[in-house]
Formats: sequence, C-alpha cells, structure tokens
Amino acid sequence: MTTLVKPFFNSLTSDELILKTMNEVLPEISKFNIRVYGIFIRDQKVLMVKENMNGHEFTKFPGGGLEFGEGLLEGLKREIREELDLDCEIGGHFYTTDFFQRSAFYKSEQLISVYYFINILNCPAFESFPISFPQSQTHQLEFFWIDIKTIGESDVTFPVDKMIVTKLKAKNQG
Repeated sequence: MTTLVKPFFNSLTSDELILKTMNEVLPEISKFNIRVYGIFIRDQKVLMVKENMNGHEFTKFPGGGLEFGEGLLEGLKREIREELDLDCEIGGHFYTTDFFQRSAFYKSEQLISVYYFINILNCPAFESFPISFPQSQTHQLEFFWIDIKTIGESDVTFPVDKMIVTKLKAKNQG
C-alpha cells in the first residue's frame, strides 16, 4: 500500500497536498457568514478592538455579524451601538472580501467581510482609551488606538483584517 500511496502524494505540489488534506478534514461549506466592519480613523490613528470571547482572544476592527433581516449599513450601525454604546455615520465603502475565506470559528461557513469608513459620533478623547466594554462574563471588548503609520499585519488576528491593514497603509502613503 505504501508504494501506491507514496507516488500519488509525490506527484502533488505542497499547496495541492495542503488543499487535499484540508478538504478531507474540514467540513463542506454549507452557509455564508456575512460580517461588516467599521474603519474609524482620527488624527492618523485607527480604532481597534481586542475581543476575548470564551477564552479566545483576537484583535480586529470594530463590527461583527450581520443579522437576518438587516442591511449592511444598518448592521454596522447596530454593531457599533452594541459594542461602544455610540452612534456612527457611515462613509465610503473600503473593501469586500473577493476571495474564499473559511470562518475561523464555524468551519462549515464561508466568510464574507465588508469594510466601511465610519465616523463615531461623540467618540471619547484619546486619553480615555483603552476603553473596556464587558458584553457578558465570557465576552469582553477593549477598544484602543493604533497609529496608522505603525500598524502592521501582526497587530490583527484574522486573514482579511491583515489584508485591510496592508490596504490602509498603502492608501495612507499614497
């Protein structure tokens, strides 16, 4: 059996082997997970959130999952209100995921992320940050600022956010 299997795997590139292994281990995609995020920039600083949920910590842009029956803009306004207890104005569209991305938490879901520039109304002064907002005993949010000139891919957790950081830096330099 080893002689039959080995030539097959030797004929695959490393990327093909990884993809084949992932497809055998991970479940089939059965639903979309639509996320909407706000990019708030003030005085060359970007507002970020460190989220701790059920013992998992990740850093991302403010926002979250779209609920059934709401549009993208309505969902983003709701998320900002839920997370920061503040209202926001939505500016221009920045980016929508244009490649396949599996959800980090729900392996049978395909992630679609949409990013807009926002202005958070009555946002506290820089000196007030970091600001913590407990959502529950197992879900904590901490908002903080990162300088747009120094932010890097290592400052965020998820692959799409890493791409957004790179695009923001390019836009800021241009």
